[in-house]
Amino acid sequence: MAHVTREHLDRLLEQALLADDHSSLASRLYDVALGYSSGDVSRASILVLAAEEWRAAGQPARAMECFQLAVEDGGEAGFDPRAGIADTLFELDKPDEAREVIETIRAEGGVSTATAHTIAETLVAYGDLQGGLEWATQAALGCDENDPEQVAVLRTRYRIRVDLGLPEDELDELVH
Repeated sequence: MAHVTREHLDRLLEQALLADDHSSLASRLYDVALGYSSGDVSRASILVLAAEEWRAAGQPARAMECFQLAVEDGGEAGFDPRAGIADTLFELDKPDEAREVIETIRAEGGVSTATAHTIAETLVAYGDLQGGLEWATQAALGCDENDPEQVAVLRTRYRIRVDLGLPEDELDELVH
């Protein structure tokens, strides 16, 4: 069992960026998560990173496994790993299942800004601008001024509104 530090993860990420090898990084992150005992980064966060790398490597089924393990782990992951599951389901051409996951997240309430932003980006990527706007608006209204996600959410929301041909509103003005 290993104690995982932010520095350890940063080194892994840096090496993989230099090698441009998502599969290798995903494998290493997965191994780190399996051997995890403690650390300043949660096992769920490591699993989400591994999932994202598996997706970048073109292996959505492996990504799905890591996102599911992150859900089961229950630790802090930056955003609800089920949002990653929904995104991967869309990628696997399972839009009905993806929407079910998203609706489950919505029904449970208490959605973080990062989770709402992730879902907004996913819906936009798969052609649902109106759904993306609803989630981006929820995220923008739910975050406070100190939330590091605020600017990104406002930009996403503004971009969606422009794509929909909507006039600027008071939240859009915060982007400028």
